[in-house]
Amino acid sequence: MASAAQKRIKSISYAKYGYLFILPFFLVYGIFQLWPLIKTFILALYGNGNKVIGKDLMTGQMLYNDISNEDFVGLDNFKALLFGGKGEFDDATVHHEVFINAFKNTIILWVGNFIPQIILSLSLAVWFTDAKLKIAGKGFFKVVMYMPNIITAASVSVLFLCIFATNGPVNQILGELGVDTIRFVEGTKARPVVMFIQTWMWFGNTMIMLMSGIMGISPSLFEAADIDGASSMQTFWRVTLPLLSPIMVYTVVTSMIGGLQMFDIPYLFHDGTIENDKIETVAVYILKRYKNQNGYQFGYAGAASVILFIFTAALGSITFIMNRDKDEVLKRKQRKMLIKQAKAKKNQFGGLGI
Repeated sequence: MASAAQKRIKSISYAKYGYLFILPFFLVYGIFQLWPLIKTFILALYGNGNKVIGKDLMTGQMLYNDISNEDFVGLDNFKALLFGGKGEFDDATVHHEVFINAFKNTIILWVGNFIPQIILSLSLAVWFTDAKLKIAGKGFFKVVMYMPNIITAASVSVLFLCIFATNGPVNQILGELGVDTIRFVEGTKARPVVMFIQTWMWFGNTMIMLMSGIMGISPSLFEAADIDGASSMQTFWRVTLPLLSPIMVYTVVTSMIGGLQMFDIPYLFHDGTIENDKIETVAVYILKRYKNQNGYQFGYAGAASVILFIFTAALGSITFIMNRDKDEVLKRKQRKMLIKQAKAKKNQFGGLGI
């Protein structure tokens, strides 16, 4: 028989200590993430301070009326950003045009840097993990390729502003080749530069993640493909890529979240105090609404944040649905059907199993 001490030990529950250990995470999450998220949804339903009501024909300056940030306006901010207003100088029309431009820039910049990033990262990941290739200095190359990811965005912006400046190295080389000076910082010409910077900064991180996924695949599968006479391309398309799909989905979703929230490089990559509206993203638009010449416009900033949140969540859900394991989904449905049939059969006999 168990002693009193053993019975007391068995009766002690240690579950509460586990909850105590994870409590700091939930406290930090609730204070710094969950509450700001809820507050953003609330602010999206309130006013924006001063509102444009017309234009002074004599001075050309905009005319405003005073509307408190505490006035509840419902879904008006969402309607303004998505559909605009009725007049040319209507505040809703102005913000609609700026927001739609920022949203287009965000999509263009994300797609433009993600496609070359995933192609380059996947190619390097397959190359570095190929057992047939005896590549010297793999560790050195991995570190060098990952390093741009740990450099601050401000430093990267200054670096590339110097490289692509009017009198910078790139224009000097182009001048030697007889090409006229290109203003890379202005207009749409800045877009390819921002795409290149984002690709350069993040391809190393993506490469490491894809390498971890490839190294998680059983080597026996590659050996079997080699014995069957499969070429490198056949092995890649028939073995590596299908088994890499979970990591690929994770990469796509995380890149999507980061790309749609792109802020630092588009905001910092400009000459002097003149910002380039061709690379202004939604995140930059949100910051500008926080504090601008018309005062605090929390309503528009909150509405833009919510729209971006919903759009990102929708794209992420679609990506998961398109890449889920169809066989596993079918098996789950079959299990649910069998459980349902078993319960129905049990109920036929008054709840008694036969």
